Amino acid sequence: MYVPKESQPKQGGAAAKARDGEKGGKRKIVAQNKKARHDYAIIDTYEAGLVLTGTEVKSLREGRTSLTDGFVQIDRGEAWLHNAHIPEYHQGSWTNHSARRKRKLLLHREEIDKLESKAQETGHTIVPLALYFSNGRAKAEIALARGKKEYDKRQTLREKQDRRESDRAIAAAKRRQRGV
Repeated sequence: MYVPKESQPKQGGAAAKARDGEKGGKRKIVAQNKKARHDYAIIDTYEAGLVLTGTEVKSLREGRTSLTDGFVQIDRGEAWLHNAHIPEYHQGSWTNHSARRKRKLLLHREEIDKLESKAQETGHTIVPLALYFSNGRAKAEIALARGKKEYDKRQTLREKQDRRESDRAIAAAKRRQRGV
């Protein structure tokens, strides 16, 4: 049976925000850097705007991008995203962009100063975690991070595996309990 959209119950408030995955509204994730979360201990995260050309935006909307080798560098009071691979737009012409060019990040002055001072400490770096669209604008989630040692990575994987096993055991016990 067809029910018009107007007569369907609206999901507002916390349910809609939790569904969207963000406090402020809709957030369409284009690319994530899962390797960064594995290789680094994330200390603090920031949301930054991106300065992009038209063909870069169109290529991002197609979802063809990679942040694997990306990093952020502060140069003369400006934050720049390096090595983020946004491929050329296949329908672009001579106006197409370079795939690995550096892109300016839009942050508040206080955030840039804080990131710059923390990044100069030994072992700290700034890495991109995700590229996404928030209310039609391209955003980058960047993080101040500290490199993990090999034993830290193994410990994290072990904890993740233990959590999965316990969740499976709990689910199996619940299934057995319902069946009896």
